[in-house]
Amino acid sequence: MNTPTKIRDVICLGRAAVDLYGQQIGSRLEDMGSFAKYLGGSSANIAYGCARLGLNSAMLTRVGDEHMGRFVREELARVGVDVSQVVTDKQRLTGLVILGIKDRETFPLIFYRSDCADMALSAEDIDPAFIASSQALLITGTHFSTESTYRASKTAMEYAKAAGTKIIVDIDYRPVLWGLTSLGDGETRFISSLGVTQHLQTLLSDCDLIVGTEEEIHIAGGSTDTITALKQIRALSKATLVLKLGPLGCTVLDGEIPNSSEQFKLYQGVRVDVLNVLGAGDAFMSGFLRGWLRGESYETCTAYANACGALVVSRHGCAPAIPSEAELFYYLKNSASIPHPDQDRKLNQLHRVTTRKPASRPDICVLAFDHRKQLYEAAVSVGADPARIKTLKRLLVKSVEYAMQKTQLAAQSGGVLIDDTYGQDALNDVTGRNWWIGRPVELPASRPIELEGGRSIGSRLINWPLEHIVKCLVFYHTDDELGLRLQQERQIQELFAACQTSGHELLLELIPPLSSTPNDELAVLALERLYNLEVFPDWWKLPPQSAASWEKLSQLIPARDPYCHGVVMLGLGASIESLIASFQIAAQYSICKGFTVGRSLFAEPSHAWLAKQLDDQALIQSVGENYVQLIAAWRASRASQIASQELAA
Repeated sequence: MNTPTKIRDVICLGRAAVDLYGQQIGSRLEDMGSFAKYLGGSSANIAYGCARLGLNSAMLTRVGDEHMGRFVREELARVGVDVSQVVTDKQRLTGLVILGIKDRETFPLIFYRSDCADMALSAEDIDPAFIASSQALLITGTHFSTESTYRASKTAMEYAKAAGTKIIVDIDYRPVLWGLTSLGDGETRFISSLGVTQHLQTLLSDCDLIVGTEEEIHIAGGSTDTITALKQIRALSKATLVLKLGPLGCTVLDGEIPNSSEQFKLYQGVRVDVLNVLGAGDAFMSGFLRGWLRGESYETCTAYANACGALVVSRHGCAPAIPSEAELFYYLKNSASIPHPDQDRKLNQLHRVTTRKPASRPDICVLAFDHRKQLYEAAVSVGADPARIKTLKRLLVKSVEYAMQKTQLAAQSGGVLIDDTYGQDALNDVTGRNWWIGRPVELPASRPIELEGGRSIGSRLINWPLEHIVKCLVFYHTDDELGLRLQQERQIQELFAACQTSGHELLLELIPPLSSTPNDELAVLALERLYNLEVFPDWWKLPPQSAASWEKLSQLIPARDPYCHGVVMLGLGASIESLIASFQIAAQYSICKGFTVGRSLFAEPSHAWLAKQLDDQALIQSVGENYVQLIAAWRASRASQIASQELAA
């Protein structure tokens, strides 16, 4: 008999939901004013965490045929979780959980799971070949709590045993989900129940790994004495037992259970200040499996697990707080010097850049029409009502569509820069298409830089779609008068901090003042200075550079920020011919990712449209053709460089 190929590391069966986390720390749920939406559900969190940590994980569950169900599916898929066996249930809604953080001991939560989609998982949903394709099957406790989910889970376990797939149970005991508390009491973590104990004990003999807190071991073992409970579990199962001990760390037990907890071998983690215990167990499990499924030592497995748990308890949210692989290893190396992970700037920046979405894009070709001052002046110059600029910007979106279709430019390679002063309707038109979308925050022509809407940039960003990239243009020179330079740098630092908090990517556009003398050092010196100030934008936007400058930038940026997406070129109203010439230089350097050009493409047609010398379709086509020309030029320049490199190789 042929052994099935194990192409997956772990399949997670169980809860998949949406968490709505109260944003006011210290508040009662009754008094919450706003909530953050995250992926939730213990099994989904573990599948997500395993994928973040480099494992090939898959999810086996149901979600509703609605917005929250699509969110769960898309969030899992975004980090690489296989969602091929996530069933869409057209009769039920995706489960929701509302949570809060009152203090270090109080975490109120309410489960909205009455007849929810994941609890409708049936034995018929489970494909034995899918189960056989994985090293391990993980099931969380809630999916043993009803007759139908118990039958589905047991079916999956039978398929796993037949295929040599390891069976893992995370006890994940929630009394409210077993009907043992009032519906509003989701916070209670333990209620003794002989019925639950007997129910759980029917599956322990089939397990290879059982993981739980002391309270969860108590319910599975049928005793509130930990040693007695462990010995009862051992009488039923030969599984490896992982006992989580909170701040003390954990212990791993194979074979005979010792007579005293003093005989446990403790694997301790680093102590951290607790913000939020919710989701820490899922992060712990993700970390443990990162090592266990790869055959690493218990010392290594528990180091991963304890570190992941420590990071999550210091952060807001469950799934999004789980570290990436790069972040985990950085924390393990430096944890002794990071007593407060939530306050460590380098760690939080690493979390931000290694978990952001999308992780990367191909070269981008963007039409920039975030211009406000220039278009207002153009409208006034021809006697047009400035309100028409709003319509103009929606027509320019159609120019982008025209060019993307004509050049077959992929959605993730095309994009726009649009302001919300005149372009809010245009922004609404493009949001959700997977385009690159930049949105300015600077007050046009301000120097020192001022932000539109006042200095409270964080209060603006909270209302922006997360896919919008914050773009800020600064007229900046390292030789500026000291007071001016420091004022501008302080504003840039504040903006970067706001983006770190909000989760938006930042594009920093640097243009030397007109009075400065051009040279190959300007851009390099400006970037060095801002990196020294610990400002790490996701994108830089720069004027066309000389070959010498591009060479220096190609060395500087990866050295100072290896996670930076790169540089995009701006146009400054130059002729299309001039831009094409600059492309031929820039395309030689992989640090340049394309262009965001505006007036060179739309200025003349837009002026004519505002003067009513062009109709809508003529405007769309005229700007669109200019954009097509520039896309073709960039592609040709890049292709020529790639061909030259291949020839040289």
